Amino acid sequence: MRVPKHIEELLEDLAESLQIPPNRYEAAERSYKSVGDWLQRETSTLRSANPQVYIQGSFQLGTAIRPISDAEDYDVDLVCEVSASKALQTQAQLKADLGYELAAYAEAHKLDEPEEGRRCWTLNYADSAQFHLDTLVAIPDAVRKRLLLEQSGLSTQWSETAIAITDREHPMYRQISEDWPHSNPKGYSNWFHSRMAEVFNARRQMLAMEARASVEDIPEYEVRTPLQYAIQILKRHRDMMFVDHPDDKPISIILTTLAANAYQQETSLVGTLYNILQHMDSFIEDRDGVAWIANPADPAENFADRWQQYPERKRAFYDWLEQVRTDFANAAAAMSRDSALAGLQPHFGKRLIEAAQAHRQSIRGGALKTLFSSLGSAAKSILNPSHRQRPPWDLVTQGDVQIKRAIVDRNGFRPHEFASNGSALTKHANLRFEADTNVPKPYKVYWQVVNTGREAESAGGLRGGFDETIITAGKLMRKENTLYTGQHSIECFIVKNNLLAARSGQFIVNIQ
Repeated sequence: MRVPKHIEELLEDLAESLQIPPNRYEAAERSYKSVGDWLQRETSTLRSANPQVYIQGSFQLGTAIRPISDAEDYDVDLVCEVSASKALQTQAQLKADLGYELAAYAEAHKLDEPEEGRRCWTLNYADSAQFHLDTLVAIPDAVRKRLLLEQSGLSTQWSETAIAITDREHPMYRQISEDWPHSNPKGYSNWFHSRMAEVFNARRQMLAMEARASVEDIPEYEVRTPLQYAIQILKRHRDMMFVDHPDDKPISIILTTLAANAYQQETSLVGTLYNILQHMDSFIEDRDGVAWIANPADPAENFADRWQQYPERKRAFYDWLEQVRTDFANAAAAMSRDSALAGLQPHFGKRLIEAAQAHRQSIRGGALKTLFSSLGSAAKSILNPSHRQRPPWDLVTQGDVQIKRAIVDRNGFRPHEFASNGSALTKHANLRFEADTNVPKPYKVYWQVVNTGREAESAGGLRGGFDETIITAGKLMRKENTLYTGQHSIECFIVKNNLLAARSGQFIVNIQ
């Protein structure tokens, strides 16, 4: 399907408007680490069981979205994995042990008493925090799960992280038994990330190069792939469609699994979303008349198992799929961004549509996008005005390139080197940039110069595109001049076989 440019921009704006602010991620991370520290303190009744707390669900997968309204909470799912034996205690006893410690934690931190659910304990934080923690207690159980899968002739690829969990609706909940419910959130997360690993790693590497930081300095939650964006958009459409009857809405794990199965490593959001919409239902199996959406980390589990008991939920899924396909087909056919927005508003809500509009206006206004606020001093200056073009090549890292030397030469003065984002240079000087790369030849070299400021704008010299240069005497070199007052940048790109093999990150030049 051919989709106009304004629809591609619209999807990007919707996705950006759904993102959870970094401070919410950081607050949730502090909270679950605090719970982990509490469970491991000296007086903890669970300390001898070596409790390990980790996050699962949409926060782990990077597919969490802002609530529809400010009155709603973010749902943060945790696992507390302990070293224990099913031969010595029941599910009920293990769950009660965790509940005792969480009640003490709540009292010490002036929180409401934890609420017991079917599988989890819920800690509710203050309204200003706008999230709650659902904590599931579990025991490592990879050996038993692998054996059960092998006996059924099913894949054990992701079984090494399988866990046994508690469930008060399980028939053996209050009895000593080896028969406990299973889960495998780590395995599912590993599978999900494997479905987008190439694109995820490339984007993280690109962000690191732009920030002139190491890959490890880029938090995973700062990296977003087209698959994650597409899932977030689909989840919001579903939430709005079923706002009046939430019990029937397709559960997130079904949308996420079908979308990840349909994903074909597209590098654009528009290509990803329309491909998923076209193919996601083809990954629903029919096993002897039973609709089956297998858990990739536990193929014996059917994510659509409730469809047998509640057939209206199956109908709701297909009704939603038909509606979302229609909505985005109409958007693609819309003659303008405004008409596309008007068609999408009923199933995305006025608030999100207005946020998407505001996001696009901020880009058109040339607002700088602060991508790395969480990196603090580790992040370098990034110049990202609206006229700075995106690299047109897919990134497949094959080495490194660095701007090793920058030399300024002005009549009457000796040439000297200068640093990125250093002291301001005078106008009408000559600049020479030299780069080194370890990418094996042959390759092409491009440079991107980005100017800012009123002088450059008035003179039509903002630039922002890509200029190919010839390698002279084996050197990667670019000559420029200091023409306009302001902050400017230059970056070197190595392109091999029409793929972006390496980029240097921006070198900032200040001119007074």
